[in-house]
Formats: sequence, structure tokens, C-alpha cells
Amino acid sequence: MIAIIDYRAGNLRSVERALRHLGLECAITSDSRKILDARRVIFPGVGAAGKAMETIVSLGLDEVIRAVVERGTPFLGICLGTQIILEESEEDGARCLGIIPGAARRFPDMGLKIPHIGWNTLKHCRTHPIFEGVDAQAQFYFVHSYYPDPAGQGFAMATTSYGIEFASVIARDNVVATQFHPEKSGRPGLRMLQNFSFWDGCPG
Repeated sequence: MIAIIDYRAGNLRSVERALRHLGLECAITSDSRKILDARRVIFPGVGAAGKAMETIVSLGLDEVIRAVVERGTPFLGICLGTQIILEESEEDGARCLGIIPGAARRFPDMGLKIPHIGWNTLKHCRTHPIFEGVDAQAQFYFVHSYYPDPAGQGFAMATTSYGIEFASVIARDNVVATQFHPEKSGRPGLRMLQNFSFWDGCPG
């Protein structure tokens, strides 16, 4: 079973629909035991980092997420779920989970529309099981004003250009996270979710 973490916000139902479309058993839950017992865990997210972290802490989900990661359970972060696994966010000055070193940063003023909304491609930095069978030219759907800036290039699996080149997929051990929304990205996104459902948590 794939647990979709319910932190009272986020893009929960669309992730659930995408997984069920793939024939995958899943449940939206904030129950710590169900999350810890799950074979895989997804943290989808939209909204502000500060508010999200307040809710996560109030529900005790911060320690649950850390325990999931420490156990080696495959973990997928999506959008805000990618940013909050870093140490901090420039949005609200939020302290985050610190699973991957680095920060979420706001796009600089470059004359481009912020938030970055729409379709964009990935430039793969290294191989990862999440990319298996995904066309290198595939486009994915982004909606964000902040982007992951991991401390060390070794955490970036792919980058995307929008005025600057930023890490759009980050990973560490049994954790992988996408700044874009795979559940809203058509066939390539569904393939990534399917890949995640088979992934054993090894980097590749």
C-alpha cells in the first residue's frame, strides 16, 4: 500500500486518482501507524512552507516522516513536498525537515512571470530508477515560486531552466522528490509514479 500523507492541504486527490488509474492500492492518511506500515510513502504538496510545517508539526508528522526515511521506506516528495524535505525555505523563513541539506529559494526577479506555471523539460544529471522508460524530451507540469537548492550537486538528479537552472528532481538514498507534479504531467508523469511503485529505495 502507498500512503499519501494528509497534512490538511495539498494535491491529495489528484495523486490518489493517478495512482488508482495505474491500479495501485493507496490511501490518504495522517495516521502515523498506517504511514509507518506502508510499503511506500508520498508527500504531495501545494501552499506555503511555513503553514505546511506548522500543520506537519502539530500532527506529529515531522517525526513520522523522519522515521519513514530512516527505515529505508521509499519516499516521494512532490512540489511543496520537495521543498519541505530541505533544511529551510525562504518562504516565511520556515525551518523544514532537514532530510536533504539545502534550502528552497524564491526565483529572482528576471522579468519572467512568477510563479513559474506550465510545461518544461528536464536535463538529467545522473540516472535514477524513477526515470526508467521516461523520454528524455518529455515535458512536466510546474507550478511554483520557490525552487529546491540542495547543498551539493550530488543531490540533483535533474535540472530545469526557467531564467536560471534549478534542481527539479532531488534524491538521497530512499528519498526522491520532484518540483513538478507527475500526477498532472500525462503519460511521462504516470510512468514516474509507476516506477516509484516498483522502486525498492535503492538509488540505482
